[in-house]
Amino acid sequence: MSATTAPETAPPAPPPAPAGVAKAARRKKLVPYWLLLPGILWLVIFFAAPLVYQASTSVQTGSLEEGFKVTWHFQTYWDALTEYYPQFLRSVLYAATATVLCLLLGYPLAYLIAFRAGRWRNLVMILVIAPFFTSFLIRTLAWKTILSDSGPVVEVLNSLHILDITSQLGITEGERVLATPLAVVCGLTYNFLPFMILPLYSSLERIDGRLHEAAGDLYAKPFTTFRKVTFPLSMPGVVAGTLLTFIPAAGDYINAELLGSTDQKMVGNVIQSQFLRVLDYPTAAALSFILMAAILAMVTVYIRKSGTEDLV
Repeated sequence: MSATTAPETAPPAPPPAPAGVAKAARRKKLVPYWLLLPGILWLVIFFAAPLVYQASTSVQTGSLEEGFKVTWHFQTYWDALTEYYPQFLRSVLYAATATVLCLLLGYPLAYLIAFRAGRWRNLVMILVIAPFFTSFLIRTLAWKTILSDSGPVVEVLNSLHILDITSQLGITEGERVLATPLAVVCGLTYNFLPFMILPLYSSLERIDGRLHEAAGDLYAKPFTTFRKVTFPLSMPGVVAGTLLTFIPAAGDYINAELLGSTDQKMVGNVIQSQFLRVLDYPTAAALSFILMAAILAMVTVYIRKSGTEDLV
């Protein structure tokens, strides 16, 4: 006899949710998007729209009297790059030098605040942040007084014959520091040093102190502990600090304008001059995009090579 099986029946469909519950669920799903809306609008209005406008300006031709028209003149990019490439290279060199100096100066201070400051930690942090309460322009002007030819800094450097060595290296001229590459780099280093210290401190503070104790229990010397434990764990702060320092320093023009001479002009000075003095808006816009693309490429390569998963 052949056994017959009853056909399988589908489970009963769940009863439809009440209209009010379904509507509340849809609203709940939209909450994150509503929260993102102000930030998205801000970026669109103050970043994306000006970026598109500058991209349009960079391919225009004309004059201020006749007006500018979009003619898709991409030759402007090549002309701007070939004419002002020394300023580009100078900007990268000055920014990279200032970033290295900020790292060398900021890492010991951030380490001190994170592990050795104790009850003085908040006071030291206030001293680090205190320069932000003063205008960037005023801080840079103060360096003109500090590095003036008749100031105590130059007198000390002259008495120690340090300026003779720096003059031979080409970073100062004679017995003066102002209007030299050294003055511009000093200004960049000072103004952007807090941008290096704060990420380093944040990264170092998260390191568990028991890891240092474990390294000591395994007979690791202090330098070995720093090289094998502390520094690798602080790499996210190092990468973040170097980016926060290098990116604005490469586009800065105030330090070169106030502390340097015509021989120390950076690409930011050229862009400022093209926009406000020469009134050559297409060239200024093209220079801005070239600078942005160059920095983006360097930052991408740097992050990939650093191997920092927190920032990739």
